[in-house]
Amino acid sequence: MTGPAILLPTIPLPRRLLAEFIGCLFLAAAVVGSGIAAQTLSPHDVGLQLTENAIATAFALFVVIAVLAPISGAHLNPVVSVVDAALGRRPWRDVPGYVAAQLVGCAAGVILANLMFGHPPITLSTTSRLSPAHWLAEIVATAGLVMVVFVLARLGRERWAPAAVAAYIGAAYLFTSSTSFANPAITASRILSNTFAGIDPASAGGFVIAQLVGAAVGFLLVRALVPRQTHAPALDSPLDQEGARP
Repeated sequence: MTGPAILLPTIPLPRRLLAEFIGCLFLAAAVVGSGIAAQTLSPHDVGLQLTENAIATAFALFVVIAVLAPISGAHLNPVVSVVDAALGRRPWRDVPGYVAAQLVGCAAGVILANLMFGHPPITLSTTSRLSPAHWLAEIVATAGLVMVVFVLARLGRERWAPAAVAAYIGAAYLFTSSTSFANPAITASRILSNTFAGIDPASAGGFVIAQLVGAAVGFLLVRALVPRQTHAPALDSPLDQEGARP
């Protein structure tokens, strides 16, 4: 072993950051826009609203990951970028840029969704999701997401990621009490829309903390299940296989 494996970028960082921005914009627009549409189409059935929101989000995730993974890895989530670096798959120096692009992209996507449905560009959400049950659900949702992404990645099965991540998030919308935000950038941006998918600022902080805890749990699960990278990553850069991290 010669040390931790670091991806050697073959695509310029600005192009990868643009891909993350665009992917997050479309993802956030899908999450919030489908929530607004669901409120309009099914105003008296919250269960149907949630199902419509989950299906639209899962479809959008599949497409965005499939299109952008070869460019940036399609992280679309600060948690995924941090764990990617912690597992030695990406240089830490890339992480601040990825996180910034994700935060700005998600905020832009929520503003776009608001405008597409005739709402003011920014309306602070008043939807409270502040409870221990919600926080536990976010830990579970985020840990599961990290496990899905990186067990596949460390086994060299990235081609399954679009379908697996989309299916997991679509299901987690319905099996977690928090509706599986599982993403600090999405959580922060959903403050900006007082609609079905929104979250009030007081709840958002607790969600982000729970997501960071879930990321740590997911990291440990990945290391336990797949102790070392077994195949070179097939996302946006090659891996020095001799330096595969245990």
